[in-house]
Amino acid sequence: MRKTLLPSLLLAALCTGSAVAQKAAKNAGNSQPYSAVGKKAQVFTTAANTELRISAGNTLTLQPVGQPLETQVCIFVDPGKTFQTMLGIGGALTDAAAETYAKLPKATQQEFMQAYYSPTAGIGYTLARTSIHSSDFSSGPYTYVADKDEQLKTFSVKHDEQYRIPFIKQAQAAAGGKLTMYVSPWSPPAWMKDSNDMLRGGKLLPQYRQTWADYYVKFIKEYERQGIPIWGLSVQNEPMAKQKWESCIFSAEEERDFIRDYLGPTLKKGGLGDRKLIAWDHNRDQIYQRASTILDDPKAAQYVWGIGYHWYETWTGSSMLFDNLRRVHEAYPNTNLIFTEGCVEKFSFDKVNDWALGERYGHSMINDFNSGTVGWTDWNVLLDQTGGPNHVQNFCFSPIIGDTRTGKLIYTNAYYYIGHFSKFIKPGARRIISSSNRDHLSTTAFLNPDGKVAVVVMNNSDKAQDFQLWMQGQGASANSPAHSIMTMVVN
Repeated sequence: MRKTLLPSLLLAALCTGSAVAQKAAKNAGNSQPYSAVGKKAQVFTTAANTELRISAGNTLTLQPVGQPLETQVCIFVDPGKTFQTMLGIGGALTDAAAETYAKLPKATQQEFMQAYYSPTAGIGYTLARTSIHSSDFSSGPYTYVADKDEQLKTFSVKHDEQYRIPFIKQAQAAAGGKLTMYVSPWSPPAWMKDSNDMLRGGKLLPQYRQTWADYYVKFIKEYERQGIPIWGLSVQNEPMAKQKWESCIFSAEEERDFIRDYLGPTLKKGGLGDRKLIAWDHNRDQIYQRASTILDDPKAAQYVWGIGYHWYETWTGSSMLFDNLRRVHEAYPNTNLIFTEGCVEKFSFDKVNDWALGERYGHSMINDFNSGTVGWTDWNVLLDQTGGPNHVQNFCFSPIIGDTRTGKLIYTNAYYYIGHFSKFIKPGARRIISSSNRDHLSTTAFLNPDGKVAVVVMNNSDKAQDFQLWMQGQGASANSPAHSIMTMVVN
């Protein structure tokens, strides 16, 4: 008998087993070789054309099995091979999300915070991103300084105190006081650019490189003064895109030099040298060229924690280019990969129930993690029934839609697909091998700090598929419904 997690409350508790079993699993995961003998797997499923939404189903018991036949469909899991450590999974706390949230009734606001940030009643987000002044998902362009204030004497985040800062603080509280936060600029102030315009591209003027670097430091220190710790920052959102919204162009060499000569030293001088600096912050298509240009310069590379990327290379007609991530990971194994932004574009309210929304997330997340990614950040955590607000009408989907007409939340299936990762794979988890022998079943898996293994399996086909979960000669039979995603928690 399956039990379904209701969208608004997600109150069903996870079947975690006895305290003795938890202790044994912890010991097995942390200090002894992993053993699958005697393990059980609790199955959670989300499936199209059903009411299953991260729904607790059967508990599987692993038993000794022989050599699988070629005709047997299998997911092979090997906890003995560990890879990157999970930083976290979450979404962006934008002006648009904060403004939409403020328009919702108090009870709906509480439901929203629980749905995203509770590790038991929700999907347990632990990672967040926000912008340094405005992005397209703001009600209008703005900065934190007066025009031509080269000394930044007028610097103030008062704009953010109305909606964004209170919103972030509530998310922090809902996450138990811990939310790994990083920040990104979309454009310098207009007067710092050769175009004298925050929108439509343009470049940072050479004489303002130091002023712009100082601006990041002031922002981070002011947010931290207001009680929002900043874990890291990216150099520039989408530095090769001339957008109709806030944007600024940096070639690979220009970004390298800005990091090496200005931003890196300025962060260090400002006492922020331990903040994690993320380069690129754009699509997978040019990620290797950007990463190699920056990381092959030791003086620039010393400041760079990781390479960030988005999933929008599909605008060219290409599919998602996961091999490019692998090339970066192969060439620079000590530099982290982090997914910094993704959303489904061209919002239509008629498509909020489209199953393809979630499948895009599942496809990306499985392959991104298998390519070495340590953190995954969705774009807006919340938008209204128009896919905004957005001051240039670049309306998009978010996993949860806040309908300000009714005061209710609409949960797209993207919310549940993300939850199959964020709810069960915890910060500090190590990726392990999970391999499928059929292309319509894709999979990834992690060994959590408590010793539990989370195996995610996605079926993007029109047919249900029986398969065997196979671990170290132990196996259990399972079923993957058509167009579904499932997480098996092995304990």
